[in-house]
Amino acid sequence: MANYLNDVSRTFGEYLFIPGLTTKQCIPSNVSLRTPLVKYRCGEEPAISLNIPFVSAIMQAVSGPELAIELARNGGLSFVFGSQPVDSQAEMVRKVKKFKAGFVVSDSNLTPDNTLADVISIFNQTGHSTVGITDDGSPNGKLLGIVTSRDYRTEKDDHSMPVREFMTPLASLITGKSGIGLSEANQILWEHKLNSLPIIDASGNLQYFVFRKDYDSHRENPLELSDENKKLLVGAGINSRDYRERVPALIEAGVDVMCIDSSDGYSEWQQETLEWIKTNYGSQTLVGAGNVVDGEGFRYLADAGADFVKVGIGGGSICITREQKGIGRGQATSLIDVSRARNKYMEEKGVYIPLCSDGGLVHDYHMALALAMGADFLMMGRYFARFDESPTKTLRIGNSYVKEYWGEGSNRAQNWQRYDMGDSASLKFEEGVDSYVPYAGKMKDNLDVTLGKIKATMCSCGAITIASLQKDSKITLVSSTSIVEGGAHDVILKDKG
Repeated sequence: MANYLNDVSRTFGEYLFIPGLTTKQCIPSNVSLRTPLVKYRCGEEPAISLNIPFVSAIMQAVSGPELAIELARNGGLSFVFGSQPVDSQAEMVRKVKKFKAGFVVSDSNLTPDNTLADVISIFNQTGHSTVGITDDGSPNGKLLGIVTSRDYRTEKDDHSMPVREFMTPLASLITGKSGIGLSEANQILWEHKLNSLPIIDASGNLQYFVFRKDYDSHRENPLELSDENKKLLVGAGINSRDYRERVPALIEAGVDVMCIDSSDGYSEWQQETLEWIKTNYGSQTLVGAGNVVDGEGFRYLADAGADFVKVGIGGGSICITREQKGIGRGQATSLIDVSRARNKYMEEKGVYIPLCSDGGLVHDYHMALALAMGADFLMMGRYFARFDESPTKTLRIGNSYVKEYWGEGSNRAQNWQRYDMGDSASLKFEEGVDSYVPYAGKMKDNLDVTLGKIKATMCSCGAITIASLQKDSKITLVSSTSIVEGGAHDVILKDKG
């Protein structure tokens, strides 16, 4: 006879907050959403903290390099999807790490013997605005000049013209010396009204570029998530099959944190993966694990060395694991149970392991509920799939614009590793669907609204930090009729059109 749990499997939609005392300090501008990403010993600081409690799902339809860049610029972090060849995933990680580095290794380089046609081609391919002209066309060759779009006219100039005839030569450039600090380099940019500053070594070889736009970008994005070298932080998904090849490549590419991506994390496969990584690369290599839905599963992964634990099975908008396998649990109940186990672990070990709530979010206030119930940050797919920065196509269907969105458990994703149970390499049946989500425009515009709602909810609960929300907020179960009462009712709504 099976073991029966007495609690009901509940979702976020069955709960509401009870207001707390809103003090004069409880205003949105005072709210901090900073939160730990990885485990740390109590009294110490985590190796990585997020400035907003959002990470993007490990999905083909969500977490490409463009979204990873934009989310990091706004204080969150993406996990670049792992259901692709190792080399292409590593290259996506490199693209994010190179985007905002302060000192940027030049990816676009030519020789003086190249032509205007080559310049136009490299601009079109990379989207860059500056080409370094070196003696051998390499990123670290002897700098001879630069070319920007202001050095030529596409329509009027001969495309066979050699670069040496229209480049800005080294003698006309202001440069910085190798070893210069970033603040000093930015000061030179401002004093001389430059868009870029080449950094050269004592032999005249090109080392880096410092770009004015990076300085402006940082001012516009004060929550930007970057390391001590001003490089954006980025994560990557891995699986429990090819981690011996994938992990080294991702580390070489500069990945900051990894996460084992699986629909069921309570498995020996994940334990073996974690132990191999920690044995070969040490505790400073950060790896999350999951997904689990109860305290037992959490403890198993915590003991195996997980740096954070992902909570949730079957609650995603495109996930059908529950109806296909009968496996899962309501996301609210899962999170409450795992949070209790996490707190008990902290009392025993003196180590805090952050929880990532994955799935079950329908409305923005559900995000605040998830945080109050013990989540340190939220992993979302549908939410981010709607934006310009996600990798999928924007389509027009009828009178509406939509974006494609498919689950990693669908045949389209061909991500059998995520559902691997040690058998043959194939996806026996689908655990995700292929769908559309309403197109929502730019991420930043939508993100500001969502974060504003979360902050307003926290203020009404009398909390200005996530920790205080978890400690002091009051939550109540609601009946089905009170849910109806909470929306517009007994009125005739006006047509907004």
